[in-house]
Amino acid sequence: MALSAEGAVTGVRPVSARHFVRLKLRMMANSFRGQGWRIAIFLSGVLIGGWFAASGFLLLALPGLVENRQMAGITAAFGGSLLVIGWLLLPLIFFGVDETLDPARFALLPLSRRTLLTGLLAAALTGVPAVAALLATGGVVLTGWALGGWGAGLVAGLGVLAGLLLCVTASRAVTSAFANMLRSRKVRDLAAILLAVCAALLGPLQIGLLSAVEGADWDRLAGFARVLSWTPLAAPYTIGLDVADGRAWAVPVKLLIIAATVGALLRWWSASLEAAMLGTANGDRAAQGQPAAGGGSSAQLFPRILGWLPHDRYGALVAREARYWWRDTRRRASLITFAVVGIFVPVSVNVGSHGLLSGPTELNASPVLVSLSMVFVGVVAAVTPANQFGWDGSAYAANVIAGVPGRLELRARVVAFSLYVGPMLLVIATILAFFLREPEWVGVLAGSLFAAYGSGLAVTLYVSILSPYAVPDSTNPFAMNSGAGVAKSAQVLLAMLIGSVLALPMVLATALLGGVWLWLALPVGLGYGLGALALGIHLAGDVLDRRMPELLVAITPRR
Repeated sequence: MALSAEGAVTGVRPVSARHFVRLKLRMMANSFRGQGWRIAIFLSGVLIGGWFAASGFLLLALPGLVENRQMAGITAAFGGSLLVIGWLLLPLIFFGVDETLDPARFALLPLSRRTLLTGLLAAALTGVPAVAALLATGGVVLTGWALGGWGAGLVAGLGVLAGLLLCVTASRAVTSAFANMLRSRKVRDLAAILLAVCAALLGPLQIGLLSAVEGADWDRLAGFARVLSWTPLAAPYTIGLDVADGRAWAVPVKLLIIAATVGALLRWWSASLEAAMLGTANGDRAAQGQPAAGGGSSAQLFPRILGWLPHDRYGALVAREARYWWRDTRRRASLITFAVVGIFVPVSVNVGSHGLLSGPTELNASPVLVSLSMVFVGVVAAVTPANQFGWDGSAYAANVIAGVPGRLELRARVVAFSLYVGPMLLVIATILAFFLREPEWVGVLAGSLFAAYGSGLAVTLYVSILSPYAVPDSTNPFAMNSGAGVAKSAQVLLAMLIGSVLALPMVLATALLGGVWLWLALPVGLGYGLGALALGIHLAGDVLDRRMPELLVAITPRR
């Protein structure tokens, strides 16, 4: 139905924002009912959010505790700006967009645009991320009170609340706008690729930031922070310092800047809300109306590049998964993110910011550190398909009905995924050896990568079977159900930890065997990874055979 600016239809009981909050809390509670592991993952997410909240609070409060006014202005301006930018990007790139209260679900209800907007905003303010952000920025209040008394502390508290409203509004407005634009497949694919690249470039940006901090001119940085404080990014978190410094006149001006920004974002969100409610059905009809490509079914399933696959059930599963990894926006974005992170993280760790930004320098890279960084990259590659069944959703029912053996299913998925990741690992090893100017280390690099990849993937197979979660059946490639972001981060961290421990023998061998390991690392690492992966497929396949019905229930999106 089309939305109007008027109130709800006459005769209908008025709906307020608290109904949306109660609905979200009830849906979250129902999703945990009978699922003990979901409760454990949610609690671990609360602990992680608490850790980030405590770290942010300490960072923002420390300048006030030591009475350093210059550092207080720098941390408030840059910390607040990073927080706002994080709310804009992280829901799209890493944790996903919470669609517990998807606007499309309210399309047939007699709700006004204003009611729906305020309700969704109130629901978005309910959750671990919002609470963690509020607690983290509370350090600004302590700094304002320490430097300017209770008056500056009260104004800083007002700024913290305004900043949280700004963060949530900006996040929802941007994700809503992306959801509408991503109805088009070409735009959706391009946006996913660009966002994945932006996320992956956080590592290189960190290199530049560390290099800048080492030789920073703090007076110039403080001047830049003062300019930044007049932008919507940092204005909410610097008004308390303005009162402490005797610039009370700046408070109403900055509050006006914040109010204008929030108002513009709400107007943008409101304009895109109706399309978000009504565009899904149109997009689905457009997708269903596309004609199928010509040619026989076998030719369509087995492209020319995969013609070497056997034309049986195993080959069909590999070909299907290979197509999914190339065509599915979520999977392709994960591959792009790993490709960029897998190159820049080890380069930044082993080469350093000076060697990377300042040209050739004398490098004293350690083979042990190099091997350890390769273990990290290998397990990062391995945890990419941690929710591989969740991406299939209800389509996995076809495999259950067909009775596909668990070991065959897992082997096909691993082969299809490795068709993309295997060449990437070789490229990463070669590029890092080039940066280190140690070509003879290629074997050590590749061996550590393959060992960590194989052992990590063996663990990931178990994780994907034992703790899957549903992904919303949405045209938005960044969409996730409530709590799924916590589930994703927790299971990824667990798989990375176990996979890294299993791959540590490669690091120990690098430290103990010396030069002979340069020749043995590649074959030993390749054999170690293949052996661990074969054992993981053999054991996890039996688990998959027993848990197929439960897995299908867990990954089926709830309407």
